[in-house]
Amino acid sequence: MDVAAAMTPRAELVTVTLPGGRKDALSYLQEHRFSSVPVVKPTEEGETFRGLVSREDLIANPAEDQLALLLREVPTVTASDNLATVADIVTEQGVRRLPVVADDDETELVGIVTVTDVIHAIAHENLAVEGECESVASDTVVTVYTGTPVTVAERQLAFADVPYGVCLDDDCEIAGMLTEVDLLDVARIVEGETETGDSIADQDDDWKWESVKAIGSRYLPTRDVELPSEPTARVMTDDVITVYGAQTLTEATQMMVRNDVEQFPLVDGGELVGVLRDVHVLEAV
Repeated sequence: MDVAAAMTPRAELVTVTLPGGRKDALSYLQEHRFSSVPVVKPTEEGETFRGLVSREDLIANPAEDQLALLLREVPTVTASDNLATVADIVTEQGVRRLPVVADDDETELVGIVTVTDVIHAIAHENLAVEGECESVASDTVVTVYTGTPVTVAERQLAFADVPYGVCLDDDCEIAGMLTEVDLLDVARIVEGETETGDSIADQDDDWKWESVKAIGSRYLPTRDVELPSEPTARVMTDDVITVYGAQTLTEATQMMVRNDVEQFPLVDGGELVGVLRDVHVLEAV
C-alpha cells in the first residue's frame, strides 16, 4: 500500500504560517490533539513547506516566540512511497508524523502520513505484519499513582520521555491510563506566566517524595499552558483495555482502531507485565 492511499491530503490539513508565534501552534495542538503541526510560508511562487513544530519544541524553548526559530526539519516521504518505508522511518527516528512532499519538489507539502494511518492499514490488512504482542511489547512500564497531582504526573512522563503512564490505585491494580491527550484536554492556554502559586509539597503530603515536589497551579515550561493540580484519577482514562502476549499484532491493531487508542497495558494472568504501543507494532512491518 502506498502513502497516497493512507495520507491526509494537503486540502484537509490545518497548518500554521510564518511569520507566526508559539501561541498559534499551541492553540492548534490543543484543538486538534496532535503532537506536531506543519509550518508553511507564503511566497510569490506559492506556499513553501518549512518544517514541523512539536509540543516538545515548544516546551524545550520556553523563551522563544518565533515559529521560525522553533521549527525543525524532519524526514519526508512522497505519495508514491510504500507504507513500509514510513514504518521504517518512524521506528528509526522516533517521529509520529511525516510530511508528504511532491516527487519533484521537497518544499511542496501534499499531505501528512501518521503512525495511526499505518496502524489503520495493518488493521484492515492492507499492510502485512507478523508476530504476537509479546514479541514487540516493552517490558519497561511507566506507572503513575492515581493520587498524584496532574502537575507532578506530567513531569513523570516528561522525564521518562514517554507519552503515557499506567495508573495504579492504592492496591497497585490498574485503574486507568494517563496520556498526553488526557493532559492536553485539561490544559489551559494562558496569556503568560504570572505566578506559580503553591509549588512546594508540605512535609505531610502523602504523595510527596524527595525528587519531586512541584504541585499547585504550576505552569509548564512553555509558560503559556497551565495544568490543574487535581489528582490524576480525575483526568485519566479509566476505561482500560488490555492485551495479552499471545494475541496477534493484527488483532491488537484492530483493537487500537476500534477503541481509538495508541497503547495497551500487556497483562499475564491479570498481572501488568508490559505495554504495547502502536510504534512497537510498526517494528514488525
